Amino acid sequence: MQEQPVTETMPGGWRAYLQKRVLVIFFLGASSGLPFPLVYSTLSAWLEEAGVERATISTFAWLGFAYSLKFVWAPIVDSRAVPFLSRWLGRRRGWMLLSQLAIGAALWFLAGLDPAREIQAFALLALAVAFASATQDIVIDAYRIESAEDRLQGVLAAAYQYGYRLSLLVSMAGALYLAEFSDWHTTYRIMAGCMALGVITTFLCREPAANQRFGLADDQPLGARMAFWFNHAVAEPFRDFYRRFGKALFLVLLFVSFYRVSDYVLGILANPFYLDLGYSKSMVATIAKVYGAWITLLGVGLGGWAVMRLGVARCLVVATTLIASTNLFFAANALIGAEPWMLAVTISADNLAQGFGGTVLIAYLSSLTNRDFTATQYALLSSFMVLLPKFLAGFSGDVQMAIGWLGFFLYACAMGIPAIVLSVYMARIHGRLVGDPSG
Repeated sequence: MQEQPVTETMPGGWRAYLQKRVLVIFFLGASSGLPFPLVYSTLSAWLEEAGVERATISTFAWLGFAYSLKFVWAPIVDSRAVPFLSRWLGRRRGWMLLSQLAIGAALWFLAGLDPAREIQAFALLALAVAFASATQDIVIDAYRIESAEDRLQGVLAAAYQYGYRLSLLVSMAGALYLAEFSDWHTTYRIMAGCMALGVITTFLCREPAANQRFGLADDQPLGARMAFWFNHAVAEPFRDFYRRFGKALFLVLLFVSFYRVSDYVLGILANPFYLDLGYSKSMVATIAKVYGAWITLLGVGLGGWAVMRLGVARCLVVATTLIASTNLFFAANALIGAEPWMLAVTISADNLAQGFGGTVLIAYLSSLTNRDFTATQYALLSSFMVLLPKFLAGFSGDVQMAIGWLGFFLYACAMGIPAIVLSVYMARIHGRLVGDPSG
């Protein structure tokens, strides 16, 4: 059963968030947010306690390449049906259900392994979780865009972010609490069960109107269909970027690639640092995750206010400076030791910078996209955003082991300098790139 984009009058204020289609996106956002920490920061805490070397732990950051490269198979998800499931539920919901079941199953089997003795099988299952999670992100983004017309997209995006952030809280702080009072195997089985929320939402929601942007009729030769797909899904969005930005496109991609390097390089070892310094898992969950989540939301709001008042160009310099410099609070924490007040100060600075910088980055990437290719170009830019950071984060463990925690945090701070330098220039040319003299 399909539904057409919404045409009725949209309720104002908070009532807009109580519409069925908005609540659906909220719960799908929760389903999307749950798996990521389970193959990133939460997983690193499990590996640290299991006695896995930090050099090995940091290589698990490369699982994020599944999210970085999702644009490669996104056109397949966008245009092809899942056998049986799509005939039963529709193309979007069929892919949604398949990815959600795959995430739940992979997490369940991952929970049964001992990472200290079965690290290869452990890594393969974690990769399966990341791949299925990235696929779920692709289809949920498509579903969100297709389920309502443009004027409701802002509300849907906000609902998605709220669901996503709350779900991160469950799979970070909730997982640490569970692991503190039970064990990691039980924790990951419970997290696998939490994917039932997404499955139930998939069954209860409606298939959006069909989108036939990709592909020719099935009776066309395979070569013609593949050429058509490649030209419209991959080549044309890149050509459009180059037509609009010229040689500045390479600077844009370089800046986007460096924007969050400092954040990712540190992030993969944040939980191992807390535990190694002497903080308990429950304290990390309470301060770094629960309290930190509210500080992040504060940063998100502050970033939105700053973009509206100052413009996205000016905020780029502020955001990159905050992201890099707040790593120095971790260096201070390493010197002071496991003091709860110092952890709270560190988390306050870091999460505020993350929230602010994340909002500014979304606004910046959105301003660069052409409405004719919004989904594809945003996916390409967001992939560049994490490709280099994820690669460099894979070496964080080796760097930390070589120079210690204090040196590592100074290194993480220094890794943000290229982004700061590039942000100054990108802020100057932003108005020209997007055709807005005011910037």
